[in-house]
Amino acid sequence: MPGQAQKSWLNSAGWGLAILSFINLFNYLDRFLVPALFESLKHSELRLTDAELGSLMSGFLAVYTLAAPVFGALGDRRSRPRLIAFGVAFWSLATSLSGFAGSYVGLLAARASVGIGEAAYATIAPSLLSDYFPVDRRGRVMAIFFCAIPVGSALGYVVGGLMNVHFGWRPAFFVAGIPGLALAVLCLWLRDPPRGSQDAPPPANGGARAAEGARFDIKTTYLNLLRNRPYVVTVLGYAAYTFALGGLASWMPAFLERVRGMSPDRATVQFGEIVVITGFVGTFVGGWLGDYCAKYSKQAYLLVSATATLVAAPFAWFALTVASSTEYLVCMVMAQLLMFLSTGPINASIVNLVLPNQRATAVALSVFTIHLLGDAISPYLIGAVSDASSLAQALKIVPAAIVISGVLWGWAAREQARSK
Repeated sequence: MPGQAQKSWLNSAGWGLAILSFINLFNYLDRFLVPALFESLKHSELRLTDAELGSLMSGFLAVYTLAAPVFGALGDRRSRPRLIAFGVAFWSLATSLSGFAGSYVGLLAARASVGIGEAAYATIAPSLLSDYFPVDRRGRVMAIFFCAIPVGSALGYVVGGLMNVHFGWRPAFFVAGIPGLALAVLCLWLRDPPRGSQDAPPPANGGARAAEGARFDIKTTYLNLLRNRPYVVTVLGYAAYTFALGGLASWMPAFLERVRGMSPDRATVQFGEIVVITGFVGTFVGGWLGDYCAKYSKQAYLLVSATATLVAAPFAWFALTVASSTEYLVCMVMAQLLMFLSTGPINASIVNLVLPNQRATAVALSVFTIHLLGDAISPYLIGAVSDASSLAQALKIVPAAIVISGVLWGWAAREQARSK
């Protein structure tokens, strides 16, 4: 029957992956619209300093970080599609309101409010996906889902840059915010399968542990996650990685304008092109590579992430320090490509290192930590150092953070091997 076929399609795992990935694209378009507007905001009637510009990203991420544990707890107990729909609608309205801001405080408040909506979505979506697909496909599934990050980020730079040049910074927020309302409605069509439905049944001697997991309250869940050493070290590595990516994402368009003398539209479009190409290729390759290597080692996801990130660090350093534009371009492409290799594997590691009924909470705790210690502070810190010295000097913090992330992921792989 046609009606039954339509219902089956709407309830399919592929439909869920497509909708969640598309929302993730708009999530990052919204987020990285702001860096594309930095130079215009700096010289607009608002007259923002670099520290204040950085705080627009940091303020959003601070609220996002604080809200994540709340939605993570709800996501392990309540309807996940409805919570996601609420989050998407909330952040879309907050983004649209950013275009009406008449002062720095008003703009900061609107951008910070976006964090509430994004926290509802980002903490719950990976948990929902893990119940749509089996364990041996999660690296690829997470790669598809997180491919929306570079595509959305690039669109944020491009849309923000072009809208800014032709219409000004205020209309850019309206263009980014309004489509999210339609996406929120689509979320209500998503199915919410039983938690752990795609995981293998526990072994006979693991029945007690599984039963105990089913009885976890929120306090016990967090305590158990904090005792899970491979998970904790993985998240700390992810925080250093997020610090580095957040710093680059926030300040590279301004770096290209100030240090390399590019026009505003060329700076945003070129960096957007780098992000979308390296992000799309790197994320897909990393997901497939992680799944392939996982056939031979349970630590494969972490080892792939650690190796790629450590190799990325020197390329990031040279991209920020070489004089030649050609050498800069080659080094930045290589650094971004290698960094994005980790996206699928590291998120697959996070959901695989915990029990099925802990996953939304585990992702929430991860989101809380990586942003609290990562990109909630790096845009402001780099902006403050730039005010005191120069943006070229401030961005040199980034390669050090990349090295730290690679070392921590290598340590996490060792801890995972010991815990088996």
